[in-house]
Order: sequence, then C-alpha cells, then structure tokens
Amino acid sequence: MKQQQSRLSLVIAALLLGILMASMDNSIVATAMGNIVGEIGGMDKFVWVTSAYMVAEMAGMPIFGKLSDMYGRKRFFVFGIIMFMIGSALCGTAQSITQLALYRAVQGIGGGALVPIAFTIMFDAVPLEKRGKLGGLFGAVFGISSIFGPLLGAYITDYIAWQWIFYINLPIGLVALCMIAAYYKESHEHSRQPIDWAGAVTLLGAVVCLMFALELGGKQLAWNSTEILSLLGGFMLLTAAFLYRETKAKEPIITFALFKNRIYSSSVIMGFFSGAAFIAASVYIPIYIQGVLGGSATNSGMVLLPMMVASVITATLGGSLMNRYSYRSIMSSSLVVLTAGILLLSTLNPESSRLIITLYMTLVGLGIGASFSVLGNACIHGLSYRQRGTASATFNFLRSLGMTLGITMFGMIQKHAFSGQMEGIFSGGAALPQTFQIDDPHVLLTEQARSSIPEDVLTSISGALSSSIAQTFAWALLPVLLAFAASLFMGKSKLDATAEYTTPIDEDDSSESRLRAGDYSPVQSS
Repeated sequence: MKQQQSRLSLVIAALLLGILMASMDNSIVATAMGNIVGEIGGMDKFVWVTSAYMVAEMAGMPIFGKLSDMYGRKRFFVFGIIMFMIGSALCGTAQSITQLALYRAVQGIGGGALVPIAFTIMFDAVPLEKRGKLGGLFGAVFGISSIFGPLLGAYITDYIAWQWIFYINLPIGLVALCMIAAYYKESHEHSRQPIDWAGAVTLLGAVVCLMFALELGGKQLAWNSTEILSLLGGFMLLTAAFLYRETKAKEPIITFALFKNRIYSSSVIMGFFSGAAFIAASVYIPIYIQGVLGGSATNSGMVLLPMMVASVITATLGGSLMNRYSYRSIMSSSLVVLTAGILLLSTLNPESSRLIITLYMTLVGLGIGASFSVLGNACIHGLSYRQRGTASATFNFLRSLGMTLGITMFGMIQKHAFSGQMEGIFSGGAALPQTFQIDDPHVLLTEQARSSIPEDVLTSISGALSSSIAQTFAWALLPVLLAFAASLFMGKSKLDATAEYTTPIDEDDSSESRLRAGDYSPVQSS
C-alpha cells in the first residue's frame, strides 16, 4: 500500500510539472519579448511568437484529448513532454523571429497535449475521496503559473539571458518524463477507432484563422481590411464545416452530445466567461499601476501577487469542499465574490490607493480560484473513462478561447474609450506630446517617457487612461454575470461515488452511442 501511494505521489508530481511548464510558458515569453526583439530583430513580426504557440496549443487540446480516450493517456502525455522539450531547445537557438515563431509552434503542440491530459490522468488515477483536494492543488498550480510567469520571465531575462526562459523547461520536462514513464501504469484497455481527420483539419484551420485575425486586427491591420475579413470569413466557413463533420463522424473530435449534460455545459460556459473576466484583471491592473500611478514594471507585476495568493487559497478550498457541497453552491458563491471584485475595479480613478487596489485584486483572486479546481472536476462528472479526455480537453480549449477573446474584446473597448477621451482632451488646443499616439497609452509605462511630458498634460492623459480601464472593467461585469447565471443550472450534484462510471470501456452502454442518446445516468458495476 505504501509503495502504491509513493508511486501515485510521483505521478502527481510529474503531472504538476507538466501543467506548470505549459501554462506558464506564454506569460514568461511575453515578459521577455522586448529583450528578444532587441537582440534578434523582427519587431514587425513579434506577434507571431505568441500566436504560433496559442494556435498550436488550442487546436491540439481537443484533438489530443480525443486521442487519449481512444489510445490511452500515457503515450500522449509523454509525447507532449517530448515535443515541448524539443520546441524549448529549438527556441533557445533561434537566430530570427521567424525561426522563433516556428519553434514556438512545436512547443504549442506539446502544450496542447500536456494540460488537458494531465488533468484527465489525475481524474483516472486518484481515488474519488482524494480527488477534490488534489483538484484544488492542480488548480492552484494553474493559477500560480499565470501570475508567477511574468515575474520569473523578467528575472531570467534581466539576470541571465532570454534563451534560458526556454532552456529552463528542459530539466523540468526531463524529471516529469522520467517519473511518468516509470511510475504511471494504465489499467484500461484500448481499442483502435477511426480517427476523424476531416474534423481535425477543419478545427485546426478554424483556430488558425480566428487567432491570426484576433492578433492582427486593430494592430497591424485594420479590422475592415481585406486580410482580416478574409480570415474571419475563413473561420466561419471552417467552423461550419467542422460542426457539420462532427455530427457525422463515428468518433468525433468534440462530442456535442456532451453538452446535453447540464453539469458539463454549465461548467464550460462558466470557464469560458470567467476566464475572460479574469484575464481583464491580469492585463489591465499592471497597466493601471504603471500608467496611472507611475509604478515600475516590477511593481506592476507584484500587484498581481495578492490575486495569486487569494486564488490559490480558494482553488485549494474549493477542491476540499466538493465532497460536502454541490458544484453549484461553491461556484455561485465564488462568482458572487468575483462580481464584487470586478465591480469595485470599475470604480478605479487616479486617486485610488495601492491598498485599495490590493483589496480589490484579492477579491478577484478569491472569486476566480475555485473555478481552477471545481470546474475541472465538474466537467467530467458522471463520464466514463472513454469520455473524460474529450470532455476535459474541450473544457480547457473553450476556457483558453474565452481568455483569448477576452483579451481582444476588452482591448478594443479600452482602446476606443481611451482614444475618445484623448480626442476630447486635446481637441481644445492642448499640445499633444510629439511621441504620443492618441490611442496608445504605452508611452506612459516608462519613467523616462513620463518625465518628458508636462505635468498638466500628464495628469490629463493619466486620467483618461484610468477612466478607460475603469470602463473596461465595467464591461467585464457582463461575462461574470453570464458565468453566474450558468452556475445556477448545475443542479445539486457534488463529488461523490454515484458520479463514477464503472462499466468496462468496451461495452456498448459506455460507447459514443450512449452519449448520443443523452444517457448520463451512473452505471454501477455488477
């Protein structure tokens, strides 16, 4: 028994390392991009470095999730670690921004396998009575990575070299690979099934079109440009083709019948919308600290720490409470706190103190933390082994999509509000600083630039930035309220033994046809 417990602990450690690598990578790279571009050039193409990773990761999530259901978790988790390590090693050797973007795509393929399959292996390997607490731990690691990533990236870039933001993944990945290869033994049998290649291709194409449209639109290209409209048109056509294909495929990449399960559909909706609101706080509070209060880049990153600590607390607490309280009770309570935090952030003004901001961010962290652990468990509630990989991967895919859309939509809102107020300020004849773009607040984010702007003009610009960020948070209330509404439809289910399927995976009543019939009742072993 002790030996079995020790093996399980090593497996869990390997899964946590995999999640940490994949979920933290994008935030680390974003912090170092200034140094990277300064050394290898490519300012006009740096957006592809992030886009390539996100496209590959998001497109890979549902595909690898489905494959893990069909052929086993271990081989695809190992594949994900190896691809991530190869991509990381290549990124450190990049001599141009184009090379770096290509190598980041390799990393993204690995990341697309790591995150959803890590959660699914945990659900498979951990006894039900311990799944809540460990789900909280997994959620805490996921939350920590999104906050600590920028701080670690800044430290490595400043004191070592930007290449090491990639090389640091190699020892971590090697340890995780050795532990999962040696100690994780799958007990389920697997049967060969036809792969939905048409669904995979159309899904990949749709994600590529959407991501590039969101990354380039309003930045390098106008939203009404031929290129952006073509990308959006391609996204809609390929999405329609994908949806049609999935209704016909014998083993679809995304099983739409899952959404008939109200616990699953509610979890996905909450993950999608709460992720969008969470990313707004993560992005715009650091800008507020630097641009309005005149803090340094380090200070702006540190202000996220209260949110991180609070999210870890509620992620762990939420996981522990799942055995005693329903998913609905935990999530609706958490989302009320998140709503309060976002509402208070919408009242920010140039006179708001650091203490006030810290309190507001703590509320946001307390409100979002439970979603990292509870929703991951809720989305596989009552599903068989053969359905968990698809369910978990689709959930993670849509949560990532919600964050991506949130960044774009809130960016448009903030930019429009800021430029409108700037036009009002300087239409009366006030002198606009020569280096200042009327819709670009980033000049306020460096101390040198701020010192070159007259005090009265700086006060006006900072006020405009503060107001635009407050308006953005006001709009962020909409997805939070939609997430709260979805939580009310989860029913009274909680993490308990009656939620477990125990029917062998090769029996008819646990197959795809059972899902298509909308049967989600627990199956008891004989």
